[in-house]
Amino acid sequence: MADDDRTLPTAKATRSDVDAFLRKVAATPSLRQSGRRGRLMFAMDATASRQASWDKACQIQAEMFEATSALGGLDVQLVYYRGFRECQASPWVGGAKDLLKRMTAVTCLGGQTQIGRVLKHALKESHREKVNAVVFVGDCMEEDVDRLCHHAGELGLLGVPVFMFHEGGEAVARRAFEQIARLSGGAYCPFDASSAQQLKDLLSAVAVFAAGGRPALADYSRGKGEVVRQLSYQVGNR
Repeated sequence: MADDDRTLPTAKATRSDVDAFLRKVAATPSLRQSGRRGRLMFAMDATASRQASWDKACQIQAEMFEATSALGGLDVQLVYYRGFRECQASPWVGGAKDLLKRMTAVTCLGGQTQIGRVLKHALKESHREKVNAVVFVGDCMEEDVDRLCHHAGELGLLGVPVFMFHEGGEAVARRAFEQIARLSGGAYCPFDASSAQQLKDLLSAVAVFAAGGRPALADYSRGKGEVVRQLSYQVGNR
């Protein structure tokens, strides 16, 4: 993680943070075309500071698939960066076992962030075939923010929202992630280890939204936690 005098203490998402995130998701148009599987790009920072969160994500991604199993289907592509300019993208996979196998084979390595490469890859994939949403999970940013914002704006023009999940409170990353989310039409939400359940609920909700749109999200919310129920309520009342 980059050192910065303006680093903020780690803080879990507040109620207002979550409400703001849910409002942004509720305002995001459903891009799924009838009869086609949703496509969700799941991008993660795999530099050295991320190993613990990577291990948690292995379990979370399986539950993302479970949440969408009764819908028209969800294809997920894993994208990650680590080490010295290593940025990898898996094939699009339609099952938790395939994605889990790829994720558990990855060991986090020290290196600088490569968010720009992730966003450019999302652009390339969406030009090839519609990507319904991009989820990014990371903790810092060490790149030219103007270049990142340019790519985020391009994704916004294509109707590809980027949902930025920020672990910790690093100030430079926070400002960059908020701008990427805003310019792409997505949303920003901070989290830390103590809000893993909240992250799981929000990721699953975005996955359901990508796979089946607002009606699917309303069905999914029944019997789920308050965060998901609130998301469904806001989507249903727009």
